[in-house]
Amino acid sequence: MLSTEQSCWFIRKVICWRAAASIAWAVLLLPPITLVFVVISKFSFLHPIQTISECLYLLTSASGIFSFILLCGVILIVGFLHLEYYTVIPTIACSKIALLGQLLHPQQLINSLVHCFMGVIVAWCCAVTMGFRYKTLGYPCTQSDGHPQMCLNEYHLILLLAGAFVGFCHSLLGVIYNMNYVSFHTVQQYKYLRFKRSLPLVVKCSATQALYSVRNFIVVYLFLGYIPRTWICKTLNLHLDSSVHPLDSIAGLLDLSLLYHLWSSATFLLLTWNITLLLFRIFVTEFLALQDLALLSQHSPSRRCEVFSLSQPGGHPHNWNAISKECLSLLTDLTQRLVAYHDTVATNGRAKSLSSGSERKTSSETSGTEDLMSPRPVFLMKTPASVFARSVAGTPQSPLTSLFTPDLDSPFASPALRRLAAPVEQCSPWYGTVQSPHIMRRAPKLWSTSTDSQVNGSPTPSPASVPSPKQEPSKPSFLAQFLQNRKEQVKNFLAKRVLIMYLFNKLPEASSQALFADSQAHIWALEGLSYLVQASFSEDQFGVVQTTLPSILSCMLVLQEAVDRHFKLPHASSKPVRSTSSMGDSTYKTLRFALRATLKTAIYRIATTFGDHLNAVQISAEHRKRLQQFLEYKE
Repeated sequence: MLSTEQSCWFIRKVICWRAAASIAWAVLLLPPITLVFVVISKFSFLHPIQTISECLYLLTSASGIFSFILLCGVILIVGFLHLEYYTVIPTIACSKIALLGQLLHPQQLINSLVHCFMGVIVAWCCAVTMGFRYKTLGYPCTQSDGHPQMCLNEYHLILLLAGAFVGFCHSLLGVIYNMNYVSFHTVQQYKYLRFKRSLPLVVKCSATQALYSVRNFIVVYLFLGYIPRTWICKTLNLHLDSSVHPLDSIAGLLDLSLLYHLWSSATFLLLTWNITLLLFRIFVTEFLALQDLALLSQHSPSRRCEVFSLSQPGGHPHNWNAISKECLSLLTDLTQRLVAYHDTVATNGRAKSLSSGSERKTSSETSGTEDLMSPRPVFLMKTPASVFARSVAGTPQSPLTSLFTPDLDSPFASPALRRLAAPVEQCSPWYGTVQSPHIMRRAPKLWSTSTDSQVNGSPTPSPASVPSPKQEPSKPSFLAQFLQNRKEQVKNFLAKRVLIMYLFNKLPEASSQALFADSQAHIWALEGLSYLVQASFSEDQFGVVQTTLPSILSCMLVLQEAVDRHFKLPHASSKPVRSTSSMGDSTYKTLRFALRATLKTAIYRIATTFGDHLNAVQISAEHRKRLQQFLEYKE
């Protein structure tokens, strides 16, 4: 585990510098993007030379330079927001009401207001750049009696309001599509190649989203456009020119030039923001701990030798012990989570007690290979902080997700994530190890004997076999029973309302996606561990891997059994359709399929390398039977 100081060091020395580099590149790409926008917005087929000269004059003018400085400031704020809110564990809403709670969260509302403000700034820069009728908010006009006055330029106003609306929509879509989620590609590429490959998709997504945003804005402005127009006129003491047709009408909005400039401005706004997001994702997802382990275990013989080496003096395999312990801890965590979730679903949310047959199991049934199930400290049901987890209740922050991983303390957090991330109580049957009766049939030993019992020569009975003192159930009071009855009546009444059920019903696949939201770490752990075990067959001179091979095999087989059981649940095996019309990364929706394939591949990798030698490994009869299926290629 990383301490708090180490996590802060990683954020300060690694992540922040990578984010700064991505922002610097976004600022460097701003001039050519602005030049393209100026040419597109002012180009005329009848006067091409005049258009080019006007563009060059605009870019070198004082207003053009000031606009560029403002755009650079917006890029800096957008890059800072990406650094502030990025996550590698997406927040998945399991119901409509949970998603609504995320959108109405105070932190999200502030974020939306900031995006509205930045949208107005970008729209103002676009208005100054395009010139003509969009340049200023007011212009001199004359009344019917010939008295001069300042009138409102509604074309400039509608451009500013469109910028605010597009910024607001972009903020909301960021929550809906988890655009702050950072995924990791299977194939590593150079930054330039990744940017070159993703740039057409970014342009397409920006243009498409701008088109839909402008369409929605036109509808809103048609019905509510008089409200901001009246407020601006009263605040700035501007007047409406009676000779100009108002834009909050069908005739006023059916202006093709206006619609084109609105769409081009929105596309420019979204393109600059999306390119900043793309560069941040490219720079921040390189050379991380478990990712590096998965790569070195496969491609670097020299670094594998360091893993298999012994410490001097002492001759202890500290490197291998640290790596295997961390990987097995990750996999055991996931197994506990899957078993607890499956039993909760099977019992309709009620706590499942241990069967009487399971309670009678003693430590005498234990084989020497089940040390994987030895007592562990209370785990938070999520990825350890050494990989990438959000700090919860004083735990150290992760090196990668410092700030905006799922906020479990929020009242709007997903119930499934909050339930799975809660620490296990000592009185719970899930405390310490996997306690599913289905799993116990394959692992008779639930707790290993302590050191004291080994010294005395008598094994310590497992906690499940120690009879607890019987407590007589206390009869609920009349008031508690009355409140419980009223609660059930309210629930039954609300359950009959269609709108309530629509908001509170769980979304298909959402619970399964939330359960595997952090599985990228487990995928890397499986790949790294299996490749190291495979290489140890010919490179491990001291046999350091052989001492933990039973634990590794048992851990993988138990996890595979839990994963197979999960995929038998409804909606768990249905693959979602990937959307290409948004900048949101939807790879988290298929992480469970990637984990299942990686797990099966890892077991096959070990089985094909060691072959019949695995028959000498001390594992339980159930695990040996399951492993034989892999040796015979029947899985």
